[in-house]
Amino acid sequence: MESVAPIAENASAKMPPAVARPVREADRLLPIDALRGLAILGILAMNIQYFSQISAAYLNPALSGPLTGSDYWIWLINHELFDEKMMGIFSMLYGAGIVLLCSNLQARGVRPLWIFVRRSLWLMVFGVLHAYLIWAGDILFSYAVCGLLVYPLRKWPAQRLLVAGVLALATSSALFFGYLSALHSWPAEKVNQTEQELWRPDQRQIAAEIAAYRGGWRQQMTARVPNAELLEGQGMLFLTIWRAGGLMLIGMAFYKLGLLNGGLSVAQYRRSGIAAFLAGIAVISYGVHRDFVAHWGFPYAFFVGSQFNYWGSLAVVWSWIALVQIACKTAIRPVATRFAKVGRMAFSNYILETLICTTIFYGHGFGMFASLNRAQGLAVVLATWMVLFVLSQVWLRYFYSGPLEWLWRSLTYRRLQPFRREPATG
Repeated sequence: MESVAPIAENASAKMPPAVARPVREADRLLPIDALRGLAILGILAMNIQYFSQISAAYLNPALSGPLTGSDYWIWLINHELFDEKMMGIFSMLYGAGIVLLCSNLQARGVRPLWIFVRRSLWLMVFGVLHAYLIWAGDILFSYAVCGLLVYPLRKWPAQRLLVAGVLALATSSALFFGYLSALHSWPAEKVNQTEQELWRPDQRQIAAEIAAYRGGWRQQMTARVPNAELLEGQGMLFLTIWRAGGLMLIGMAFYKLGLLNGGLSVAQYRRSGIAAFLAGIAVISYGVHRDFVAHWGFPYAFFVGSQFNYWGSLAVVWSWIALVQIACKTAIRPVATRFAKVGRMAFSNYILETLICTTIFYGHGFGMFASLNRAQGLAVVLATWMVLFVLSQVWLRYFYSGPLEWLWRSLTYRRLQPFRREPATG
């Protein structure tokens, strides 16, 4: 229930007032933190393309050169295992986090509404600053918006949340096919313009984006601002609200069913994870085959071919979830614990990935934008993983949370939260 039963007047003086605060360190859930850590590392495997190449190359992998040799295999593994899967995990965890946050607050007699609203609004602020001042590929703003939209549904039973989540996911597919149907009636000039904007920019556009990102911070704004507006405009309307919002609803359902916190046996996670992995990879691989048959042409690959990974990724997401649940229940639990530390600093690590990669690729740093092949990009990913993994283990020895987590919580609860651990004595 949202409301808290009133306390009798004769008892109110004896009981301390309800105090809103974040979940205590001892109450954190290892499987959820470990999943978050996996996702924050894994998402860089896909984001590296958006950091290092022109924006259209993220959607159209054939744009940056023929997919052959090592380029093909690196792209394929990323596409099969990471593309949309890490975003899927994050979205589910965000939805589960809404239920977890509200239940923890209500257990202490605190109404969660305005705390959640402040939390979301501050995340929007962080997202806007991130997208328009540093990197256009931000997802924080979208999560804040979607979180506010799904918040009123958090009390629904798990089965209804699952149905609503699937319907939300299907809405994006319907919009894609509706757009494709309308495209057939457009004049050729308008179709070509849409293709240039979304899929295959001309050489002048490519040269302008490369020059912008290899330039200084102000010059980067000429490319970053339009890209951010596209993602937070059309991208939100046709994809992100429905996918992220739908997966948040599914994440709420999974949390209520105990699936994100070890509710099944190891054998059940293993069987379902393997079955989901095989099914998901089969669907995604068939989609890749069809894209190559169509020579990665627009509009097929953009509107139709993308749907195979859109839906197939859901099964692979479950296989990742099952793998982490197994790790938390077996002898490799210490590995999950180390991933959990990365997850406890997910916000800080997400922004740190941006700072590292924009320094490498943008003009205010080393200016290597559009100059690395996929193998070299993979090397950047692996090196960044090492930095985040080690830094997270060391940082949490001395601090309770990452710096941005601390700032976000302090703003949300309107008072400074504990930050530095007291040194051990004796």
